[in-house]
Amino acid sequence: MRLSQMLFVTLREEPAEAEIPSHKLLLRAGYIRRIGSGVYAYLPLMWRVLQKVSEIVRQEMNAIGSQECLLPALQPSELWKESGRWDTYTQAEGIMFAFTDRQEREVALGPTHEEVITTIAKEMIFSYRQLPTTLYQIQTKFRDEIRPRFGLMRGREFIMKDAYSFHADEASLKVTYSQMAIAYQNILRRCGVEFRGVEADSGAIGGSGSQEFMILADAGEDEILYTEDGNYAANLEKAVSLPAEVVPSPFTEYAKHHTPKTETIEKLAKIGKCSPTNILKNVLYQVTYDNGITVLVLVNIRGDQDVNPVKLQNALTNLAANYGGKTVISLEVPNAEMQEKWAAKPLPLGYIAPDLADSYIAKSPQVHPQFLRLADRTAVDLTNFATGANETDYHVFGANWGEQFQLPELVVDLRKAKVGDRAMHNPEQLLKTARGIEVGHIFQLGTKYSQAMGATFTNEQGEEKPLFMGCYGVGVSRLAQATVEQSYDKDGIIWPTAIAPYHAIICVPNITDANQMQVAEQLYTELNQAGVETLWDDRDERAGVKFKDADLIGIPYRIVTGRSLAAGKVEVVDRATKKSQEIPISEVVATLQDWIKAAL
Repeated sequence: MRLSQMLFVTLREEPAEAEIPSHKLLLRAGYIRRIGSGVYAYLPLMWRVLQKVSEIVRQEMNAIGSQECLLPALQPSELWKESGRWDTYTQAEGIMFAFTDRQEREVALGPTHEEVITTIAKEMIFSYRQLPTTLYQIQTKFRDEIRPRFGLMRGREFIMKDAYSFHADEASLKVTYSQMAIAYQNILRRCGVEFRGVEADSGAIGGSGSQEFMILADAGEDEILYTEDGNYAANLEKAVSLPAEVVPSPFTEYAKHHTPKTETIEKLAKIGKCSPTNILKNVLYQVTYDNGITVLVLVNIRGDQDVNPVKLQNALTNLAANYGGKTVISLEVPNAEMQEKWAAKPLPLGYIAPDLADSYIAKSPQVHPQFLRLADRTAVDLTNFATGANETDYHVFGANWGEQFQLPELVVDLRKAKVGDRAMHNPEQLLKTARGIEVGHIFQLGTKYSQAMGATFTNEQGEEKPLFMGCYGVGVSRLAQATVEQSYDKDGIIWPTAIAPYHAIICVPNITDANQMQVAEQLYTELNQAGVETLWDDRDERAGVKFKDADLIGIPYRIVTGRSLAAGKVEVVDRATKKSQEIPISEVVATLQDWIKAAL
C-alpha cells in the first residue's frame, strides 16, 4: 500500500480524551477513532492488526480441534431467564444492553454467549458419541460499561473470541481446559507479548475453576500476586496466602477498658500496647439480593487483615437461597444515610463486638431481622484478643471464643492476600506484585448452565445426564491495545512483528529524486511479492515528517532510500532497537525475510 493512497492522518498533540499511553498512541497514530462513549472505529492499520491477532487465535483454536461458527449478537431474554442470569446482567451488574423490540419482546445485545450455545447443544447433542466437542467464534460483543475508558481496554463494543466445550464428564472437561490453557499461552507467545497466567475469580460467568491470562503492563487494572519460583500466580481477587504469624497476646485476663478515640485498629493497638494481630476486627456490610431483601452482615477478621470484597460477594451469593434470592444486587459498607433506613438505634461504630445484638435492626419487611455473622479463618485461632465492647469509647481485652463470644458457625476465607504474605505451596516464598491487563479468561463451568437449561445427553449406560461445559474467552481488540501498552517508547508504538500491520515501511526522503523513487518502487514490489508486507511512504512530505510517522505507527523495519544509494545500499532501521545499518539493495529482501522469520 502506498501511504499517499491510504486514509492516513496522524496527530502531533496528545488527545485530551486519552488517559493511558496506548490509548493516546492509537489515536495519534491513526489506528482508531472515537465515535461515541466507549465506541471506536477500527481504521485500516488497526484492522490489519486485529486480523493478524484473530488469525493467530484461529490457528491455535483449530489446532486443538475447535470448530469455528458465528452466533447471533441479538439474543432473546427467555434464554437468559432460563439460565437465571437475566437479572444479574440487567440489574446487579447492569452491563447488558437490553431493550424491547416492536413486538414487545425483551431482547439484548450479547455480552457473552453461554445461553445461546447451551441452547444449541440442548437441541443438537443427544449422545455421548458426539462428545467432546468445542465450538468457537470471533465476534463483536456489547457491554454497557458504567465508565468506558482507556480506549479499547474498556469499551462498550469490542471484538472477542469465545469458545465453548461440551463433555460427558468432568475428567473430559479438564483435558480440554488444559489444552485451552496451552493454546492461550501459544497465542500470547506468538503475539510477542510478556504475559502471566493466573488463578482467577469466576465472577458472573460461574463455574468451579478459572484462569486469567494477563499481559504485564504498569497501566494494568488488575493486580497480580505471584511467587518468584513460578509456582503460583493469582489475581488479587482470587489470591490466597498464609498471613503473618500472630504475635503472642500481652493480655492475660479479660477486662473492659475505657478507650476513647480508638475507632481504628492502629489507634487501638497503640493504646493497648499490642500487635494488630491481637485484635479482632468486626466489619459491617449491607447486602441486597435480587428479591429486594437486605441482609446486614457482620464479618470477624484479624485486625491486621482486610476483607476481600469479591470473596465476600461470592460467599453471600452462595447464601442467597437462604434469603429467597438468587444473586447479589449490591454489597456496601452502610453509610449514615443507609443506616437510618434499618437501624433501630445508633450503632457503636468503631467499637462493634462480634455479638452485636440483632435488636439494632429495626423491623421491616425488606430487611432480614438478624445479622448474618461470618468469621474469616484468621479470626478462628485468636486467643486473648482485643475487640469492641458494643459501647462507644470502650473495648474489651483478653477475650476468647467459647468464653466471652460465640464463634460464628460460618467460617469462610474472606481475607485479602497481600504483598509479603507467605505462599501456601511454600512458606519460604513471599508474594510479590505486578500489574496486568486481562486479555484472556478460561472457565470450567461444569453443569451450571446445562442443568439450568436442560441440556442433557444419554451416556453409555443409557442414562440421561447434564452436559459438562467449559468456556474460554480472548479479548482480541483488548489484546491489540494491551500490546501497545507494553511495547512503546517516547516516539511511538513498537509492534511485535507477528501482529504489526506491516512488516516494513519504505521512506523516500525526496520524491523528486528519480533514483530514490525507482529503488523504492523496485523494493516495494519485490518485498511484497516475497511475503514481506510493506508500506511505501511516497507522500510529498519532508524526510523528518516521514521518519516521525514511521516511528509513531510502529512498523518493525524502516527502509530509507537516501544518501546510501550512491553506494548501492539502503538504510534499514530496526524500530525496537533504533539500530541502523546499510544493506546492499540486492540483499534487502533476503535479509528482511530472515529477520521476520526469526521474529516469528
